[in-house]
Amino acid sequence: MAVLLSGCAHQVPATVPEVASGFLKGYLSRETLPNSKLLLPPPPAKDSAAFTADEAAYRSTRSLKDTPRWALAIQDAELKFPEVTAAFSCAVNAPLTPDATPRLYMLLRRSATDAGLAMNAAKDNYKRPRPFMEFNETSCTPADEPSLRRNGSYPSGHTGIGWAWALILAEVAPDRTDPILYRGYTYGQSRVVCGVHWQSDVEAGRVVAAGVVARLHADPVFEADLTAAKREIAAAREKQLLPTRDCTAEAAAMAIHK
Repeated sequence: MAVLLSGCAHQVPATVPEVASGFLKGYLSRETLPNSKLLLPPPPAKDSAAFTADEAAYRSTRSLKDTPRWALAIQDAELKFPEVTAAFSCAVNAPLTPDATPRLYMLLRRSATDAGLAMNAAKDNYKRPRPFMEFNETSCTPADEPSLRRNGSYPSGHTGIGWAWALILAEVAPDRTDPILYRGYTYGQSRVVCGVHWQSDVEAGRVVAAGVVARLHADPVFEADLTAAKREIAAAREKQLLPTRDCTAEAAAMAIHK
């Protein structure tokens, strides 16, 4: 399918292969991905004020166990498609599904891979232990803990995906910028609530995600999908399609701990 963008024709693939189970090939090559090891300083040393702040942030969220905010953090830990895109449905005020918004759904799947892979250089280099490991406590997703123990905490990959999506979706639906960015923020904070990331991991994830989105704008296929996604959201609004989550309950859960 040929798409005209900025006066040049670019071929948008009809199908995109998987690079891992459930994850599509991203827009960017390994060579063009931002390098998180170069973008970020080392994680806070244990004798630093920044690590003291990390510990305080972790402790401040322990009282949230078994609250609606804890339940939202469990939901936000889900990275399987199509469930994961529902996290931003209320913020956009539209369904983000393969049926209602197929090009936007494709864009989210591919950009998730780019954001996730961009974290690996720093993750693999620093191999930072996660909070639940440091304190020998359980997280909000105990079944994930064996794999999380093998994966570095800094920077947060979940946060990177969520913040990249927030930046992209704010372009797709600019009138919804505030709720979209707020949802992107709380999506990252869910990792602190869950006990699987330090606050500094989350902040670093947002930095790398911003670099990924900036680089994506140099990719013509991404730009073509972005243009199509804007049209899809406009069409969804004309049809008055509704979000796929309980937005009142989600808003109440997010308000518990900002």
